[in-house]
Amino acid sequence: MENKAPALLNAVPPHGHVIVSEKWRNSSLIQSLKGGGVKILFENELGVADFHLANKICILYVSECDIIAANSYKRKLVRYRNASSSFQKLVLVENTRLSEQYLSIVQKFVVFDLGLTLLPVSGQSEASQLITQIVHGDSRENPFRRTSSSRLLDPVVLSLVQQVPGVGRVKALALLQHFSSIRQLCNAAPSELEPIVGQAAAQQIHSFFNKPSAAGT
Repeated sequence: MENKAPALLNAVPPHGHVIVSEKWRNSSLIQSLKGGGVKILFENELGVADFHLANKICILYVSECDIIAANSYKRKLVRYRNASSSFQKLVLVENTRLSEQYLSIVQKFVVFDLGLTLLPVSGQSEASQLITQIVHGDSRENPFRRTSSSRLLDPVVLSLVQQVPGVGRVKALALLQHFSSIRQLCNAAPSELEPIVGQAAAQQIHSFFNKPSAAGT
């Protein structure tokens, strides 16, 4: 049997609406969206996505339970990244007291390994606020469809780079302004990093991005 990449439904909802996977029908997130004036259209065929927005953003939601139980979330994210779609793919990740210890691993996988945009949320309430803000935005332009240079300076990416041992905000900004893509930064040799951050930090950065993943599942 031929193994094809999964596809995402490419239907764009009307302005002010969100197409939502049927599995979310009874969730508190949906009730919050309705309370915020968002109109909901349920759909059984969204594939691996959870939400479709009018400005051609689709969203996958990774819950606290997914992260803590290692409930195949990596495979789900890979399928999501590989899915055929004209939509910009966004990942919302629950960052709670229980899941925060794993957040750096999830961030590295989503942002650096898969090249997707990640936004941490405290739970479904904050996620619904974020989705509502995007839906009711004054412009229909996709706010996450950025040039590579501006995307590198995304606060989430900046925060992730600062988690590398020996890298503070100043060095993180210098690195993200120097390298034209996340993958280029990950693949940089110590000799390329040294003029920017110094010898010791260059070795630490190179080791951080080239060590085996702690969650190699």
